[in-house]
Amino acid sequence: MTPRSPAPPARRRTAAGSWLRTVGRWPRGIGSWIRSAPGTYLWLAALFVTTVIVHRMSPDIEEDFLRERSTNLDGLSQDPVRVLIASAFWIDGGRWLPCAALYTVFHAPAERRLGTPRWLAVVVLSHVLATLVSEGVLAWAIRHGHVPQSATGTLDVGVSYALAGVVGVITYLVPPLWRRVYLFSVLVVYGIPLATGHGFTDVGHFTAVLVGLACRPLVPHRTGTETPSAQ
Repeated sequence: MTPRSPAPPARRRTAAGSWLRTVGRWPRGIGSWIRSAPGTYLWLAALFVTTVIVHRMSPDIEEDFLRERSTNLDGLSQDPVRVLIASAFWIDGGRWLPCAALYTVFHAPAERRLGTPRWLAVVVLSHVLATLVSEGVLAWAIRHGHVPQSATGTLDVGVSYALAGVVGVITYLVPPLWRRVYLFSVLVVYGIPLATGHGFTDVGHFTAVLVGLACRPLVPHRTGTETPSAQ
């Protein structure tokens, strides 16, 4: 009887080579994912640059700098277009990594499925309408003495309204079996702060979700297939 020989070393090399080839494909996969959502990652790159700029400022200069780019009542009354655009490129608090994670989880899939123009329409509508509604509520509160007059210069920059709008429109991209569960979760996440808090930004976030839900006409009918970002 011929003695049993050990497994040839070539198999180990084959397994290792397979693993290395898999790892080697990761950069190409990541690059392909980024290219499929160009608007999301160009915006994220811009936010990275502005975050680095803010981190190099002293706290006092940072606050004044961001206040000049805020969509507060003072800014909206003086130069609304400028502050609506500028506020979308700065992160209050300077935490870029959590923002990158949220963009990858929500913005990128939405852009891939809707296409860049439709995704951008949801982003702009959510950012602008939620800002106007929330600042309108703040103006009403100031007028009726519920909030001090100094609130007209409140620091208000960031990308959370646009994110909330995209979170809302993604409802129509979720498989039908899970769609109601997802929608219920979204309404709970954004509705509880609105019901229990007293901040005008809570109004803005919930408004943005409603704007996203109202953007259903922008969602392609065949949501089971991806829509090219250039569409």
